[in-house]
Amino acid sequence: MLGISMIRASLNVICAATFTLSGSLYAQEYVEHSVSNQTSHQTENPSLNLDFFKNLHFSQFTVDARANQATTVKDPFQAINRPIFTMNDTLDRYILRPIAVQYDEVVPTDVQNSYMNFRSNLREPWSAINQVLQGKPLVAGKSLGRFMINTLTSLGFADTAKRRNLQIEKDDFGTTLGVWGVPSGPYVMLPFFGPSTLRDGAATIPDSYARPQRYFLTNDKAYWSNYALDGVSTRAQLLSLEDLIQGDKYSFIRDAYLQQRAYTITTKRGESLEDTLFSEDPLNEEPMDEEPIDNDDANNEHVPTGQE
Repeated sequence: MLGISMIRASLNVICAATFTLSGSLYAQEYVEHSVSNQTSHQTENPSLNLDFFKNLHFSQFTVDARANQATTVKDPFQAINRPIFTMNDTLDRYILRPIAVQYDEVVPTDVQNSYMNFRSNLREPWSAINQVLQGKPLVAGKSLGRFMINTLTSLGFADTAKRRNLQIEKDDFGTTLGVWGVPSGPYVMLPFFGPSTLRDGAATIPDSYARPQRYFLTNDKAYWSNYALDGVSTRAQLLSLEDLIQGDKYSFIRDAYLQQRAYTITTKRGESLEDTLFSEDPLNEEPMDEEPIDNDDANNEHVPTGQE
């Protein structure tokens, strides 16, 4: 009996750690989604879109975090953000990544892709609500149409709507606030939940209540187990991106996150990308303040975790 109790306790610890880390991966899904939006021909295999990152270089992630904001987004909390990043990264290295590697090796790719489609389909109604709030009823209708088609034809396990030229358009409440003109505020690295801003961090509260699993998975263990599985699934999809990160990993993750969010909000507001996002020296302002870092520490840092 003692042995069984110890095993159960160990499993509970692993499940809890995986759950807390899983939230940090959803931020990285934003980056994946931004790339898929820029590719005109998307494949049926969701994981293939991630290969686009392998052709990118760190220098291409020049960020103008000022897009759609009155003032430059700085990193004033860097002295706090970096230790939190290191903690998240350590937990990822020793807990989440090993589980994700086993998941990727054991679970067939088709099964992984089907589960990703199922998760994505559950988010469509919330995307539609945000699109209505952004004043885009036609886009919202398309999202609801995708949800109905995919649910009726495959329970969401296949993206049948994409074959009918109905491409996915993900939206969350943070995007809606950005479209409304709410400044992002400073960059923050959240414990367990990864990169964010003050605006996006606050927006995760309504986003979390919009998860359908919260309402049809009434058993706590079932709900958190599903949340943990979501995190492992997302982390497995990011394994192929680990070689992309060059230089200071903290800065890379921060800049990639801010660039993607700025790109998303700029395009949804119908503003010029060329003028606001991709100029070499936008507004002739100084770049983000950087704290001096130890080269040995930077080289030894592991691939970080990020943040539905």
